[in-house]
Amino acid sequence: MNRNNLLLVALLMFGLMPNLRATSHVVQLSGKWTVYLDSSYNDLTKKTESVNYKGFINLPGTTDDANIGLPNTLLPALEKPQVLRLTRKNSFVGKAQYSRVFALPKGVKKRSVMIKLERVLWQSELKINGKNVVVFQESLSAPHCFDVSNYVREGENQIELTIDNRKKYDISVNNMAHAYTNETQIMWNGVLGEMQCVITDKVRIENVQVYPDVTTKSIRIVAKTVNLTGKKQKATLQFALKDNNHSFKIIAMPITIQPSGSIVENEYVLGDDMQLWDEFKPHLYTLTTTLNWKKNSAAQTLNFGMRQVTNRNSALQINGQPLFLRGTLECSIFPLKGYPPMEKKGWVKVFANARKWGLNHLRFHSWCPPKAAFQVADEMGFYLQVELPLWSLTVNKDTAMNRFLYQEADRIISEYGNHPSFCFWSIGNELQPDFSYLNNFAKILKNKDKRHLYTATSFTFEKGHGQWPEPEDDFFITQTTKKGWVRGQGVFDAEPPTFAKDYLASVEGMTVPLITHEIGQYAVYPNVAEIGKYTGVLDPLNFKAVKADLNNKGLLSKANDYLMASGKLAAILYKEEIERALKTKGISGFQLLDLHDFPGQGTALVGLLDAFWDSKGLIKDNEFRMFCSPVVPLLRFSKATYTNNETFTAEIQIANYGNEALKGKTLIWKIADGKTVLKQGSTLLSDLIIGVNNDIGKVNMNLSEVKNAKSLTINVEIENMSIENNWQIWVYPEKLDLQKADILITANYKEAVDGLSKGQKILYSPKKEDIVGLEGKFVQVFWSPVHFPDQPGTMGLLMNPSHPAFANFPTEMHTNWQWWDLCKKSKTICIDSIKGATPIVENVDNFVKNRKLCSVFEAKTDKGILIFSSMDLTTDILNRPVAKQLLYSLTEYMKSPEFNPSGNISLNEIKSLTVER
Repeated sequence: MNRNNLLLVALLMFGLMPNLRATSHVVQLSGKWTVYLDSSYNDLTKKTESVNYKGFINLPGTTDDANIGLPNTLLPALEKPQVLRLTRKNSFVGKAQYSRVFALPKGVKKRSVMIKLERVLWQSELKINGKNVVVFQESLSAPHCFDVSNYVREGENQIELTIDNRKKYDISVNNMAHAYTNETQIMWNGVLGEMQCVITDKVRIENVQVYPDVTTKSIRIVAKTVNLTGKKQKATLQFALKDNNHSFKIIAMPITIQPSGSIVENEYVLGDDMQLWDEFKPHLYTLTTTLNWKKNSAAQTLNFGMRQVTNRNSALQINGQPLFLRGTLECSIFPLKGYPPMEKKGWVKVFANARKWGLNHLRFHSWCPPKAAFQVADEMGFYLQVELPLWSLTVNKDTAMNRFLYQEADRIISEYGNHPSFCFWSIGNELQPDFSYLNNFAKILKNKDKRHLYTATSFTFEKGHGQWPEPEDDFFITQTTKKGWVRGQGVFDAEPPTFAKDYLASVEGMTVPLITHEIGQYAVYPNVAEIGKYTGVLDPLNFKAVKADLNNKGLLSKANDYLMASGKLAAILYKEEIERALKTKGISGFQLLDLHDFPGQGTALVGLLDAFWDSKGLIKDNEFRMFCSPVVPLLRFSKATYTNNETFTAEIQIANYGNEALKGKTLIWKIADGKTVLKQGSTLLSDLIIGVNNDIGKVNMNLSEVKNAKSLTINVEIENMSIENNWQIWVYPEKLDLQKADILITANYKEAVDGLSKGQKILYSPKKEDIVGLEGKFVQVFWSPVHFPDQPGTMGLLMNPSHPAFANFPTEMHTNWQWWDLCKKSKTICIDSIKGATPIVENVDNFVKNRKLCSVFEAKTDKGILIFSSMDLTTDILNRPVAKQLLYSLTEYMKSPEFNPSGNISLNEIKSLTVER
């Protein structure tokens, strides 16, 4: 810096410079507008209909907010389109014209005047005082900005804004990309967020970008200036830097701005006072850039953080420390308004709940959120993945769309690139087919902006791709590699339960960090009590239809049981999904689909929270954080079920992705039967590095002292740290006295019928292939029974644990791991027409069909009494301890006076459940 600049800095710091008048002026355009709707495309009936409306609307807002557009006429029904998604009460897709008068101050003709509309779908045009502003705007991600300097006048001005929210480019399959869809947000028409007329000097700052370098403890500032005077102009550019500790630094430099504008760069070294930004200490700096020109002054202020995301050794790091992403998707799911909040308050709920449930990462699936989301994420320390508005199977088939996407990427960089929370960038979701184009796109973005890590697509089904990183991938998102699955959906129903496995073999040789793609997707039964929460622009016809159907079938009283049984199973599966990822050295994070419900694509209620980010009561947030936190104790053991002639052994691991290594801590483990501790141990821990810590210690117990069937809990905790995790195992007596007494146990239909006709007690368990029913499943419906209809379609078991039939078979009211063998060696039967059958083990049906399903029922038949089990209780029973134990528990119940079914069924009804041979 030369002597004159040093003098200027000194004068500024000590307040000796004369005051420069700030000349920026903002006229707010929010308020009452006249609106005229011309025509609408009604996406529900697939007909073009005329909608003629002229009235008033408040902007910012949408036509849906104003209750104008094509009114919905659909009634609740378990059919399409009602079960596809929430239903717009008023639908408008087309051109809408908005107009009003606004006033501008004197001297405006000598100034630069910009109109900024923060978010619009999809295209906008302006007329000012009857003249068309030459350039239209189109963006789904960034503000629409118009230079109206040559169109405005002092005093009153007439503005006419035309917004066309019809689809402009083929960015997605079936309109599912979340930037423009009716599946999650809606295809709204209107304006959201800031609506401003900004008056500045003809020489002004257009944009400022900050590029942090953690290694050199410095920042590079790039300021783009605009000069509309037609001549070179001398000015002073001043950079003022401060943080929450009120430190204050100033750089000032004289510049000459060319008639076309100039780009000015400067570097500043923060030095040893530098504070880093991450999830634990989201330290923010504020940079104010001021342009002093003649006697005028205009400023821009932005926040940034000193952070560096890297991918060394095929793993993610934040500021040089290992980083593990605990993430979920955010698909613009805001069911009251049908669009994302534009103020920080709305995003505080999202991120606060995500943090409450142990997350540090959100993936914005095929869309980019507004400024307020980045601001809250910056302040709370969240790592965001942003995507272009793209979910296409026709990538690079349309040059006009390509142009739009390149421009959209530039707009995203300019508008949101400074936010430290903006860490990851994907070109789009599950893209096909042209990977040369996608790789080149990623390369272009990397060359433009190195503040983020990039990937060509968030997974793909394109043949030859999706199972190993692309050449330009900085990180890789997938559900399976060329070596195997990295998500439980592929294995949990197919393989017997084991808690010793990870995905190490699948990720061996991986060249970049791997993030598991959309893990979970376990459908949960609709919460019909949620209906009353939908007080906005969307009508939950899908929920209402489920409730009506249950009511018509006399099952409405079971609705909450269905929710709890399916949801608690989902929570169990999510736990194992997350723990397998944490156990795997070579995985750098997961992205759930989803922690909260996805109300579109066939009503995909896959969340433990509802679409409002509120708990469904399936699992408590502190219980979820046991396995989804910066530091998580993990346990490797071979199976879920044991007999009491075995020894339980397990190995302890700790995934430590906290902000420091843990030193001198004591680990305690306990095995308990309820509140009674059967065995415990402790280990003094050496340093727990940041990352996966193996060989922490062992848990073991000879199970011979467990005399009766029990569910035991293994708890592992780090003393005095509120860090703990637990697991269940089930222990059964190896030797059981299976005294049948007067009970006939058979898989043969003729034997069963003969016995019933003689007045016997019959436990009839046909062979699986002889049963008329649905395929037996352990894992419930994937995603949605509407979106993927060719599934068996069940959603888990439902039991009454206090039923005397379970006196010798420990169970909760829902499926847990001990039921795996019984579920897989079964068929699910429908007893809608068998009114006298009383279920002992019910199966939750999917919400589209709502049949009365079960696997075990009891009834009186002819002269006898029957328990019918479509779970195999006769085959290889001595080598199937869980089946043997259930058989024992059922026969002990049948021996007791409590076995007295109230309902009667006929022999023909029994026959209807089996295949004639």
